Amino acid sequence: MCMKRNRLYYSLFLFLTMGLGLLVRKSSFALPALVNTYAGDLLWALLVFIGFGILFPHYRTKTIMLISILFCYGIELSQLYQADWIRELRQTPLALVLGHGFLWSDLLAYTLGVALGSILEKNHIQVNF
Repeated sequence: MCMKRNRLYYSLFLFLTMGLGLLVRKSSFALPALVNTYAGDLLWALLVFIGFGILFPHYRTKTIMLISILFCYGIELSQLYQADWIRELRQTPLALVLGHGFLWSDLLAYTLGVALGSILEKNHIQVNF
């Protein structure tokens, strides 16, 4: 099934997810360890899914899922590369995108975040104005 995503609605959802991710990051001291460890990565992957949904509004959900997973996994695998210049770059705000070090558990969190986006989309959470 080919759908058309409402970019305005998805943009609002993107900013809501971004805000929730930053809130989780700022509130880490008050969150349970499991949430503190994985919520940020899950929300980041959800953000990636929403972003690709905005960029490609006519693509099927499965295609957006695949693109999102490949992107998230690619970023995580890039963390295995530890040259001086990239370590310095990871000390800037870009660290929110680039990350710091490879963790297998992050791949699971990314998978769950993209799956959450897919489930929300498939259950008609999108609104067509």
